[in-house]
Amino acid sequence: MKNVKLGLALCGSYCTYDKVLAAAEALAEEYELTALMSETASRTDSRFGEAAGFRARLEALTGRPVIDSITAAERVGPERLFDALVIAPCTGNTLAKLAAGITDTAVTMAAKSHLRNGGPVVIALSTNDALSGSAPAIAALLNRKNYYFVPFGQDDPDGKPTSLQADFTKIAQTVDAALAGRQLQPILR
Repeated sequence: MKNVKLGLALCGSYCTYDKVLAAAEALAEEYELTALMSETASRTDSRFGEAAGFRARLEALTGRPVIDSITAAERVGPERLFDALVIAPCTGNTLAKLAAGITDTAVTMAAKSHLRNGGPVVIALSTNDALSGSAPAIAALLNRKNYYFVPFGQDDPDGKPTSLQADFTKIAQTVDAALAGRQLQPILR
């Protein structure tokens, strides 16, 4: 499916970056992959690694510069850069912005711009408040046209009872289903 153009947009949730980068390696074998990062993700070092290192890995993997500004992400729709856009990891903050139509990061602009053409947006969520504060945003996007969720479940029910995380190994399957206009099932793992 190398003729399928896929955008992979990273938000915060730095603890999942190793899983996301492993998924990106598999995606790059199947799709023409371009990476995007929110401004915060592209510039924030964390205990999980340095932003410059993640950026360099993504650019080496895709052979393209990372899109990391609202201005650069705006062209996603008009230039039809992607057949599908994957947001992985998608934080609770980004979920809420998508549900409310707020466009103030490269990732939310890419989603808005991509959706104007009716393209699928695949959400691989990772948030500690999914079953509390972010629950309304999840419900809103589950019922909105052109949004598809990578199957998810509780990642630490005892230590973080409201936390949910996508099964990042199922991104490609979810993309394939989304391109066919359907939600991969079961959504809860």
